[in-house]
Amino acid sequence: MNFLLLVLLLILFLVFPFPAFSLNQEGLYLQRIKLGFSDPDSSLSSWANSHDETPCSWHGITCDSRIHSVTAIDLSNANIGGPFPSLFCRLQNLTFLSLNNNSINGTLPDDISICQSLEHLELAQNFLTGTLPHTLAHLPNLKYLDLTGNNFSGEIPQSFGSFQKLEVISLVYNLINGTIPPFLGNITSLKVLNLSYNPFLPSLIPPELGNLTNLEILWLYECNLVGEIPDSLGRLGKLALLDLALNNLVGNIPSSLSELSSIVQIELYNNSLTGNLPAGWSKLTNLRLLDFSMNGLTGPIPDELTRLPLESLNLYENRFEGKLPESIAYSPNLNELKLFQNQLSGDLPRDLGKKSPLKLIDVSNNHFTGEIPAGLCEKGELEELLLRYNKFSGQIPESLGECRSLTRIRLGSNRLSGEVPLHFWGLPHVYLLELNDNFLSGEISKTIAGAANLSQLIINDNNFSGSLPEEIGFLKNLLVISGGENKFSGHLPESFTNLDELGTLKLDSNDLSGELPRQVHSWTKLNELNLANNGFEGKIPDDIGSLSVLNYLDLSNNRLSGKIPVGLQNLKLNELNLSNNRLSGKLPPMFAKEMYRNSFLGNPGLCGDLEGLCDGSGVEKNRGYVWLLRSIFILAASVFVFGLVWFYLKYRRFKSSKAIDKSKWTVMSFHKLSFSEYEILDGLDEDNVIGTGSSGKVYKVVLSNGEAVAVKKLWGGVRTECESGSDEKGLAQGHLQEDGFQVEVETLGKIRHKNIVKLWCCCTTRDCKLLVYEYMPNGSLSDLLHSSKGGLLDWPTRYKIIVDAAEGLSYLHHDCVPPIVHRDVKSNNILLDGDFGARVADFGVAKVVDSSGKPKSMSAITGSCGYFAPEYAYTLRVNEKSDIYSFGVVILELVTGRRPIDPEFGEKDLVKWVCTNLEQKGAEHVLDPKLDSCYKEEICEVLNIGLLCTNPLPVNRPAMRRLVKMLQEVGGDSQHKTAKKDGKLSPYYYEDASDKGSVA
Repeated sequence: MNFLLLVLLLILFLVFPFPAFSLNQEGLYLQRIKLGFSDPDSSLSSWANSHDETPCSWHGITCDSRIHSVTAIDLSNANIGGPFPSLFCRLQNLTFLSLNNNSINGTLPDDISICQSLEHLELAQNFLTGTLPHTLAHLPNLKYLDLTGNNFSGEIPQSFGSFQKLEVISLVYNLINGTIPPFLGNITSLKVLNLSYNPFLPSLIPPELGNLTNLEILWLYECNLVGEIPDSLGRLGKLALLDLALNNLVGNIPSSLSELSSIVQIELYNNSLTGNLPAGWSKLTNLRLLDFSMNGLTGPIPDELTRLPLESLNLYENRFEGKLPESIAYSPNLNELKLFQNQLSGDLPRDLGKKSPLKLIDVSNNHFTGEIPAGLCEKGELEELLLRYNKFSGQIPESLGECRSLTRIRLGSNRLSGEVPLHFWGLPHVYLLELNDNFLSGEISKTIAGAANLSQLIINDNNFSGSLPEEIGFLKNLLVISGGENKFSGHLPESFTNLDELGTLKLDSNDLSGELPRQVHSWTKLNELNLANNGFEGKIPDDIGSLSVLNYLDLSNNRLSGKIPVGLQNLKLNELNLSNNRLSGKLPPMFAKEMYRNSFLGNPGLCGDLEGLCDGSGVEKNRGYVWLLRSIFILAASVFVFGLVWFYLKYRRFKSSKAIDKSKWTVMSFHKLSFSEYEILDGLDEDNVIGTGSSGKVYKVVLSNGEAVAVKKLWGGVRTECESGSDEKGLAQGHLQEDGFQVEVETLGKIRHKNIVKLWCCCTTRDCKLLVYEYMPNGSLSDLLHSSKGGLLDWPTRYKIIVDAAEGLSYLHHDCVPPIVHRDVKSNNILLDGDFGARVADFGVAKVVDSSGKPKSMSAITGSCGYFAPEYAYTLRVNEKSDIYSFGVVILELVTGRRPIDPEFGEKDLVKWVCTNLEQKGAEHVLDPKLDSCYKEEICEVLNIGLLCTNPLPVNRPAMRRLVKMLQEVGGDSQHKTAKKDGKLSPYYYEDASDKGSVA
């Protein structure tokens, strides 16, 4: 019986084995998905575990606790790559999928509509291309769709108007074109609509968007919007944020916007809106930020607007007229008041700041009069006080001397008078104190010793008097002292030599006397020293010759005596003036040039071979010695001329033996030519070579009409007249140059833009190819910037070059059809004409974006080290954002004066070097010391733009059209850089009135 039982059990075991542990079907799907991904960081290593029954414990996976089925997958920032796998849709209970910030590429498949349970789909910051799948609208439960920062192109599919439950759609930073479609107004469940930063065709704001009664955020920033703002937007009763900035909207601001009862933030800046501000703002009790700047609005500011609990009111760069209403003083939550660059007038409200916790007030560049309100810092929170370029009068209120929260004070260019309050000089957190161009008097108080954070002391053009306090010399953070055009007396304190961070010292046109400090070697960062028009005596300190970054030295109109220090010859000075002193002795050899003559006039004892410097009576004349020198010179010159003639005859014979057969050349012209190919061929002489690169030689050819052209002769693939090698490497290079020649001709032949180098024509034979360009007298930006001639590039010139080059690239990216990606933007490929106007050149590796907007894939890396965009090096994907990164490197070159790759950087490139030094040491350790410090804030703003262009994430880099606008805004206030006296440039009017912040 027992035996039969055992046999029965054995049969049952064989027929029905015990269950084994095995991975369920969802886990198998996920493992197949893993196989299709690249995973350099092993983020999906847990997905390979074969001992699990379900994938619920794997990285990024969330399951339903009851049925152990996958409901959510979050692989954000996992550094995975590859195409989007449709297998995700086999997970029947999947409601949440996020692959944000990875390298998902290819197109989004149409069969994504299988994901019927999906509610949340986040694929932002990837490399997806192609058109938006129309099948996305077939997902019945989808509520959240974020495709930000990809390369989707084409139009928004019409099916998108049929979403049933969608609440959030974000398509920011793609390549979507067409117009903004009216059918989006059908998605009545929508709460967030974000289409910003897309190259739409000029589009009206569809009035149908007023049907989105659940909408809370409408963000259409930089969408190429035109026409008027529709009244229907006033129906969006739940709207909290409305951003229509940086478009081309016109007409009046509709009064219906005052019906947006839930609105917190309205941004309409940088459009072309006109007319008066509408009434009805008192209803918007939740409004905190209102920005209507940079439009063409007129009329007064409505009184009711000033009663709102605003945290930021930006109405600058308009044409508002009239005075500021008293009611603004009673806004209980007003933190920031920005009204600069308008035409406002009258007095500031007397009680301004008494009821509001003001932190910032900027009413610069208006016509305000009267006294500065005494209660601005009543709540003790005021940090920035910017009132410059107005007509304020009276004294600086005593109460501001107790405002210890202040950090920036700019009261320049007003009509303030009287003495500065005693404690105002010593505010502990102030780093910028600007009082220039007023009628202030009295002495600088010794309390300035308490201003430990002070870096810029700008008090020129006033009536200050007395001696300079020694305490100034102990403010270790001082970068700028500008106290010219005052009545200071006494000597220059020895303590000033302690200021080892000092970049500018200007005390010209005062009554200072005594000797200059002897030990000034600590001023290693001094860029400008101006002590002209004083009564200084004694010798010029020898140590001045050791100040390596000094480029402006003016000691004129003093009583200095003795010899000129020989060490001054070591300096790279843009301006030198030692005239009208009592200097004597022999002029140092380097300064015995006509260009320096005016620098030394008015020194009777100073001798040199320049007209106007002494009469030569102090110099021994040895006629015999002079005659001997003259004879030797004549003999040497005769030998030189004879040798030159002999060499020329030999060379002509050699040249004739190497003459090019001119009968076989074909010319293709792209402009009306005033020369023939024979003139070009005759000029291809080794004496005329002005450059040699990987693609060939460049010649300067002077034509018979006196004009010059630049001729690029490309290397060939075989040994020919074009001087190529015959090895395999030479042959390969020949194929590359063949392609480059074709691209250059096809690209430049059809381009017409003032900032793109002009291609006159091309000349070809079977073995040789010539490209004839307009000639750029100042060569390439790289050669000029990084050579001894770099001093020619002052900041205004560098800024002009940056804007010119940006406009050229903007034309390629936005105005060419189809768009063109340069792919080799660098300072070597930016050429400069006689007026330092910039032209973008060298299109040998340029690529055209095809009609779908999809950039072409590259089979190999092309470009130059130090300029590569990070994503290009490992994906070989090329689009306009790659050019923008490279252009950002060029900006950093111009701002720092350094090459993109330098042994000093170690393993870093210029971008990383700048970022590291900014973080650890500050801007002064990054900026080119040859640049005049008076432009520092403007330079820092451009530096910020350069860093924005070199952002590691392509989506965070601005489009080139936007970049041009940003650069123009930096220089937009250049008219304010001119001082009121003598038409001279005043170096402290460089800061854009908006004070939007910089790295400085």
